[in-house]
Amino acid sequence: MYRTHTCGELRIQNVGQQVLISGWVQHIRDFGGTTFIDLRDRYGITQLVFDMETNKDLCEAARKLGREFVVSAEGMVRERSNKNKNIPTGEVEIEVKKLKVLNSAQTPPFTIENETDGGEELRMKYRYLDLRRNPLQHNIILRHRMALEIRKFLSDANFLEIETPYLIRSTPEGARDFIVPSRMNENQFYALPQSPQTYKQLLMVSGFDRYFQIVRCFRDEDLRADRQPEFTQIDCEMSFVEREDVLVNFEALTGHLFKAVRNIDLPPFLRMPYSEAISLYGSDKPDIRFGMQIQNLTDLAKNKGFVVFDNADQVLALVVEGAAEYTRKQLDELTEWIKRPQIGGTGLIWVKFAVDGSAKSSVDKFFTPDDLNNWKAKCNAADGDLMLVVAGSNKNIFSVAGELRLELGTRQGLRNPDHFAPLWVVDFPLLEWDDDSKRFFAMHHPFTSPIADDFALLATDPGKVRANAYDLVINGVEIGGGSIRIHDRNLQMQMFKALGFTDEEASAQFGFLLGAFEYGAPPHGGIAFGFDRFVAMMAGQNNIREFIAFPKNNSGRDVMADAPSAVSQQQLDELKVKLIPR
Repeated sequence: MYRTHTCGELRIQNVGQQVLISGWVQHIRDFGGTTFIDLRDRYGITQLVFDMETNKDLCEAARKLGREFVVSAEGMVRERSNKNKNIPTGEVEIEVKKLKVLNSAQTPPFTIENETDGGEELRMKYRYLDLRRNPLQHNIILRHRMALEIRKFLSDANFLEIETPYLIRSTPEGARDFIVPSRMNENQFYALPQSPQTYKQLLMVSGFDRYFQIVRCFRDEDLRADRQPEFTQIDCEMSFVEREDVLVNFEALTGHLFKAVRNIDLPPFLRMPYSEAISLYGSDKPDIRFGMQIQNLTDLAKNKGFVVFDNADQVLALVVEGAAEYTRKQLDELTEWIKRPQIGGTGLIWVKFAVDGSAKSSVDKFFTPDDLNNWKAKCNAADGDLMLVVAGSNKNIFSVAGELRLELGTRQGLRNPDHFAPLWVVDFPLLEWDDDSKRFFAMHHPFTSPIADDFALLATDPGKVRANAYDLVINGVEIGGGSIRIHDRNLQMQMFKALGFTDEEASAQFGFLLGAFEYGAPPHGGIAFGFDRFVAMMAGQNNIREFIAFPKNNSGRDVMADAPSAVSQQQLDELKVKLIPR
């Protein structure tokens, strides 16, 4: 037996008990006559005491231990004279009678503490050490708790967890697939699933009217803090539902998770059309924890002789309450910030409405005090406020204004991480036009149903068709998205035609699904939540790598196992794969 108790279990009521615990050496403190060791496992820390007077050999053995040695210690629990109120075991310690080294350890490449001195790449190389730190362990435990709550809630709501294949057919829509060569089928390939979309629709045809899966998915795309090449979805589908049924069910799941995990009661979920989200917030995932909505000054600002505005499609403004005292340095910093390539702005105009009622701007040469006061009235600005104005093309200026809004919200302290504001964004465009390929692409995926009122437009004006789709957004982060699906073969073929597929191409790629629709497909719809992102949000963070046990870096590499890597020529020969020299 290695332990009778964990390192986080002992309390004052255990005083006088003989116990055995095991773990990793966290700290060693030598005070001459007495040596203290903090022993750690994932449950907590217990202080061990070695006394030179009562057991010299044992005390000397303790002093020879190193950090991260794995040891077991047996002894008597006693009350601590100097209690540590910062840890649950801080009232007691163990007077050690027996000590056994279970394994020695090299000095770790970084300190295994809550606040470590290791950079992210170094910690990912030694991920098995990084995972010993409390913050990472708490993150993984949070993930586990959420998965349990999800399974319990959905099972209680009559959803069945059903596994779908990982080796599937590659499809041309969406992000790049990870391709897997087949040894038994020469020159043919599987793809790893970007989602179980077609299979969960087939389950609806099969009569399993409520399906879910906490499932691994794969996308070969460029990475960011909130993206990984392999990620986890909470994937769900329901039959005989309309949009409202799906939203109500998954509002309930989301509310349950926040209450069960963080004891937070979410406010009512708002509904916002996509067009409103773009025009007021410059984003299809607006952060509504604060106001500062985008105001449109185009009619008031153009044709006044200021070429930047006159040549722009849109002139947009943001009002920062009580910020008229911004310094020139602060305004210059914002101007340089908005010109960064990832933001895409060309410049920034400012107007200060002083508390005495006067107005001062960076474009006083072109606009009179009356003009500025008209702007003030249009935007409901007040004395003491700062107005920031951007201008540009329809293609990106709302996005620029939206990014500026978020930056200002952060600088003004308006984005409280402990406040959660959920909403559904609905009525997305069904299709988006790509100038390079001169064709439409599905904004969500090709199985999304148009809104019933727009069915006729699919053949005549596909760019105006709205999707019967919805995204769940919390604090400016898209947590999940879904849609009511097409369940009629003829409508699905119209969709494929709008996407530029010939009948033959559609049948070749999706014949199995189209065929299933001829055997009584029920109306159905569903949603998928980004589980990694959801867990990170629940902890008030945005870097999903901190909530995945063994993540990839920004280059898609596992720097710990050094993957991807070369394979042997024998493996390539078996797969009939030839490498092209570079």
